[in-house]
Amino acid sequence: MYEDLVFIESEEELRELFGNLDAKINFICDSLGVKVSVRNGNHLTISGNKKNVKQATRLIEDLLAIIRRGNQVNLSEIKYQIDMVKQNSSCHLNELYNMEIQVFKKDKIIRPKTFGQKQVLDAINTNEILFVIGPAGTGKTYLAVAIAISALKKKEIDRIILVRPAVEAGESLGFLPGDLMEKIDPYFRPLYDAINEMMPYEKFQKFLEQGIVEVAPLAYMRGRTLNNSFIILDDAQNTTLGQMKMFLTRFGFGSKIIVTGDITQVDLPQKTNSGLISIAEILKDIQGIEFIYLEKKDVVRHRLVKEIILAYEKASILDENHIKNLGKNKSQDENR
Repeated sequence: MYEDLVFIESEEELRELFGNLDAKINFICDSLGVKVSVRNGNHLTISGNKKNVKQATRLIEDLLAIIRRGNQVNLSEIKYQIDMVKQNSSCHLNELYNMEIQVFKKDKIIRPKTFGQKQVLDAINTNEILFVIGPAGTGKTYLAVAIAISALKKKEIDRIILVRPAVEAGESLGFLPGDLMEKIDPYFRPLYDAINEMMPYEKFQKFLEQGIVEVAPLAYMRGRTLNNSFIILDDAQNTTLGQMKMFLTRFGFGSKIIVTGDITQVDLPQKTNSGLISIAEILKDIQGIEFIYLEKKDVVRHRLVKEIILAYEKASILDENHIKNLGKNKSQDENR
């Protein structure tokens, strides 16, 4: 049996570390296979297998560093860091708490929730065009909107332009009443949802009226040059290669672009290639352009989202194997 000691500075940080009904510390113990007990009121004793104890000690010290800065840590963040520890990652959860994105709601604190998201923040500071590609639930759109709003708040740019391809995901919106912008409004709902969390509704409406925030379907980008702007192209997997070229060549002086998309959810007609899938190879040698690929471990939505993604991936592999086996059986039948 191996033991480590961790010093506790106050009862308050002990309460925050253990959580309501000891839920947090029990989760850590169950996940890492260790036992944690309080000794003399100011030390934690962590016992168990040496490797597991070392992992738990590192995790608890990270959590205490965050708590001592006045922050709270929830179970989903603890689970994420446990996954990192088990993978022998050199990343520490408290690194994420050193990064804050300022938005227009004063009580809203936005930080990267995963190290993949931290990569996004680091990359946009050193590049003019950034592609963020990953599965559903990784916070691509939310983070892009937060970065753009922060740049507007700091007066680093003059306006935000939100762009989406109007490609139907199996539904028809043609029956909806209203003008073109009212018809395409449902396509922009993910962007509106993110903005409403970061900016008071009245300010958002005022910015729309003044053209400081602009919402436009991709087709309306043709012929424009966008200077001093932060442009977000969301759902970019539903662009063709020609549309992607058209969009990227709108880029002007003093501007930044974030392109987000999920290459596993292409809604384009069959035999139409996604511009997002092809673009990485085309632009790979251009300085000032970077590609960040988020993964399943970066999913920040409900636990079930990650499990749904894994289930679909497994089903896809099974389908591919089934098709291969059908081909083999057909070939054997023909040989007979």
